[in-house]
Parts: sequence; C-alpha cells; structure tokens
Amino acid sequence: MNLLILGAGGYGRLVRELARDAFSTVAFLDDASDAAIGPLSAYRDFKDRYPNAFVAIGNNELRMKWIANLEAAGFRLPSIVSPRAYVAPSAVIGEACCVEPTAVVHTAATLGKGCLVSAGAVVNHDARILPGCHVDCNAVIGAGVVVPEKTKVLYGQIVEAEK
Repeated sequence: MNLLILGAGGYGRLVRELARDAFSTVAFLDDASDAAIGPLSAYRDFKDRYPNAFVAIGNNELRMKWIANLEAAGFRLPSIVSPRAYVAPSAVIGEACCVEPTAVVHTAATLGKGCLVSAGAVVNHDARILPGCHVDCNAVIGAGVVVPEKTKVLYGQIVEAEK
C-alpha cells in the first residue's frame, strides 16, 4: 500500500516518518522541493500508483481545499496517528487527521476531517475539534470545548469552556 503526501516541508517529512511502517512506499508532491516526484497539480496522475493521500500543508484553508480535491478524485484519506500518542478508545478521529507523538485525544473527544494535533497537545474529554483545525504543540483544549472549523490554536494556548 502506497501513500502520496502533498507537501514536502517540515510537516510532510514528519508525516512520512510516522507513516513509514504502515505504507510500503511514501512519496511527495510539492511545487518547490527536489524530494517531490511532481508538483501538487499532478495529483490525479498518481492515483493508480498511490491510492492513499495525505495533505501535509499547515495552512488550514489550503489543507482543506486540497483534501476536497483528493476526495473528489477518489483518493483514500487515511489519518496518521503516532504510536506514541494517546487516543482514547472512545475518541473519534476523522479522515485525513494527524495526531503527533505525545499528543492526547481523550475520552469521547472528536477530531473532524483534516485536523492536526501537534506534539504535546491535549484534547480533553468530550471536546469537539471541527474540520480543518490545527491544535499546535502543548496547546490544551478543555473538556467539552467546541473549536470552530479551520481554527489554529497556538503553541501552549489553553482553550477553556465558557462559564
């Protein structure tokens, strides 16, 4: 099983490291990298060889645009979860998400499509992270909080439920 990663920058390289054990071949598409096998716009040309694709673009708007393009073209959009992350059995991880090492997605928490949970971040119980969000390193999403679509939660930020 092969994986095509859109974006060969730091985030793309991280995803490649996390995906190596699950995929036999991992390749990049990128408009500005010598490590890429083609530009982003060529994604349709690789569908047969790489039926699985992951968008490793940090910009939430662009990431969701490319996820929609891949979905329309018929790619499978796996989520990439580090074996060093804790994801509760009752948590729900949507398609095309990445959960990095030491991140926590607690009891009954939900990640919508295309969410990123970076190293050391905590998504507490019953929280809902709507599609296209990025919870950056060491950020904390409080119990029951709903994070609006395409929000970037900054490094170390604490988001609590309104009282």
